[in-house]
Amino acid sequence: MDNPFAPDLLIEEDGPVRIVTMNRPEALNAFSPSLHAAVAKVWRHVADDPDARAVVFTGAGRAFSAGGDMELFRVIAKDREQRRRLLDEARTVVLELIECPLPVIGAVNGPAIGLGCSLAVLCDLIVMSEQAYLSDPHVSVGLTAGDGGAPTWPTAMSLPRAKEYLFTGDRITAETALQLGIVNRVTPAETTLATALELAHRLAQQPPQALQSTKRAVNMHLRRAVDGVLEYALAAEYHSFDTDEHHEAVSRFLSR
Repeated sequence: MDNPFAPDLLIEEDGPVRIVTMNRPEALNAFSPSLHAAVAKVWRHVADDPDARAVVFTGAGRAFSAGGDMELFRVIAKDREQRRRLLDEARTVVLELIECPLPVIGAVNGPAIGLGCSLAVLCDLIVMSEQAYLSDPHVSVGLTAGDGGAPTWPTAMSLPRAKEYLFTGDRITAETALQLGIVNRVTPAETTLATALELAHRLAQQPPQALQSTKRAVNMHLRRAVDGVLEYALAAEYHSFDTDEHHEAVSRFLSR
């Protein structure tokens, strides 16, 4: 199929399965403005493919995604209009992934951090490398977890555990993620993508109308949980970019 998102996102065909790969391996698939825009739009693009029945979502290289780009954070701390555009787009990223009619299997091949972690957990089914981990460090860098776990994590785990990992930014290992019920499978790193593809092909053989309408029905629970919370959380995140604590955290990170 055509791919207007290259080189930031790769789209490969494997029969009825589409493999969508974040393609900034040199930056651990951290989100540049163009990658961020691509991830907001790609779900509708693959859903419009009449031959597609399932999607595998992964990252190139050794990471799923390192999340936000700290250099970009420094830019949008000063440029409020670009910040507004990016956070409006962040809303689209979350909602379009929830509303994508095709089942999306996350192949979490390496660390999934910040927005990368949010995208991983928003996938319908998740296959995780035993060497990978999840982490949402928004609070640790002085930001509200608006496009992070605050709107969605309480639907994926207990509220006290969601609070613990959001408040501390601690890593969630693959083993712990499996115990929490966040992920479906944990595999050796070399078989993560293959396992996700096997699962995607199994779903691709299911009756599509029944599968897609069932996904929509189940995701109504998630959408109702997100509505309202997402608006508040993104507005709070917008303002947290102006705080001294965020500026100091970014400066410490970039001076390493």
